[in-house]
Amino acid sequence: MAGKVISMSEAIRRYVRDGDTLVIEGFTHLICFAASHEIIRQKKRDLTACRLTPDLIYDQMVAAGCVKKLVFSWAGNPGVGSLYGLRRAVEEGIPRKVEIEEYSHFGMVARFMAGASHLPFMHLKSFEGSDLPGRNRNIRFIRCPYTGKKLATVPALHPDVAIVQVQRSDEEGNAQIWGLMGVQREAAFASTKVIIVAEELVPTSVIRADPNRTLIPGLIVDAVVIEPFAAHPSYALGYYDRDNEFYVEWAKISREKVSLDRYLDEWVYGVSGRKEYAAKLGAAYLDKLKADRRPSGSVNYGY
Repeated sequence: MAGKVISMSEAIRRYVRDGDTLVIEGFTHLICFAASHEIIRQKKRDLTACRLTPDLIYDQMVAAGCVKKLVFSWAGNPGVGSLYGLRRAVEEGIPRKVEIEEYSHFGMVARFMAGASHLPFMHLKSFEGSDLPGRNRNIRFIRCPYTGKKLATVPALHPDVAIVQVQRSDEEGNAQIWGLMGVQREAAFASTKVIIVAEELVPTSVIRADPNRTLIPGLIVDAVVIEPFAAHPSYALGYYDRDNEFYVEWAKISREKVSLDRYLDEWVYGVSGRKEYAAKLGAAYLDKLKADRRPSGSVNYGY
């Protein structure tokens, strides 16, 4: 394959370095677990991990010792409860102490918007009356030069690397998303390097025939990875459904360090990549997640 298309292992090896500020975005939809698993397998360290909703993807990276700092707006297992790997890291320093820097959802959006716009900060009408400014020195206040009103500000966020999963891309990284979106575009434009992970590689003629779906232009993309099923247990609209039962199961798996470590050993370190991971789940399980059917049943993870 020509253009910018490389393997996941090569993309992470080439573009994610120890100590980087990293963002893997996607809001419920198109969350690239395949990339996080490769980061864990390559034992990247001292990452500052940014994301509006860290959820399971960063819980696993924190538990694997990859993360030194988390910049976020909400952390939890959606609809289920706590992120136990993150809690152990913050409260007990297991496997290492993780610093946290917290904002509101729109506070994080504003940071990405400022970064994408090449502005030093972004102002917003929130945080007044909140406890966050007292805990986060990056949240500051100014007087509007036009109205005299007090406004909150947050600094621009410029990650070293953004990893964005999409449904399809051409070989130059012109990437298309449809369905539920988060701040993938803003995160990509704010970042120094951009890795696109696509479910499907399509000719440029397909991209040009439907330009309104193109969220990320190839001109800002450094690498394209074609990795079917890369979002599981998240989902890719039109390709496969969200694995809701895994999110429930994760609460049991992650509650104790020994069971979480066992999961990482078997399902992350124990497979070479996403293809082997999908094969391990099994054809019957994958069939239940097909996009035209509601997921049912569960994998026996042994915990």
